[in-house]
Amino acid sequence: MCDHGHSGDGHGHGEGCSHEALEQQPLVFDYNLYQYIVLEQINTLNESRDGDGKLVFKSMDSKNDRAKFVESDADAELLFNIPFSAHVRLTGLCISGDQDASHPARVKLYKDRPAMSFDDCSAEPEQMIDVKQDPAGEVDYPLKTAKFNNVSHLSIFIERNFGADETKVYYIGLRGEYQQDILRGKVPITTYELNPNMADHKGEIPEAIGKTLF
Repeated sequence: MCDHGHSGDGHGHGEGCSHEALEQQPLVFDYNLYQYIVLEQINTLNESRDGDGKLVFKSMDSKNDRAKFVESDADAELLFNIPFSAHVRLTGLCISGDQDASHPARVKLYKDRPAMSFDDCSAEPEQMIDVKQDPAGEVDYPLKTAKFNNVSHLSIFIERNFGADETKVYYIGLRGEYQQDILRGKVPITTYELNPNMADHKGEIPEAIGKTLF
């Protein structure tokens, strides 16, 4: 109903209906970068059980699966090192835990620093986010896109929670755009002589000369 008992408070019923409609239709984001995460190569530091860190990177259809989660071990900190199979442009983040003190409260994001350790987390992050308790995974945190262009590796450092001894995470979603494939293995580097000196290449075909270094 649109009658909220606002008679005499200066708010018309039409305005109340509009607010109610907006509340009932939350903006839905597509955390589509899951398909570009190399799950088997995710490295999670301070997870209580080996391999659980990769379980929180799920498709959106499975984001409310409470059977898969990661919990920190010695303290509240968790560090995820996440490689991508392609260069991506990151535009948003979603993170969910329990509706209690174990939910992440602050995360720091680092671009293209593979094999980060906790000792490295004192460095200035590309972005720091104060996180709300969000068991349903409905809160979207926009990222500074200028900081997260052409990303091949992302590190997510959960610095603290809301006061519990351990942190628990059920879902981490990443949204953004595919940019380009990462070249696998050795990349050939070719140098070209654009204006060859004919005196230096007697008997050779006067074409651009390339040399590949390995």
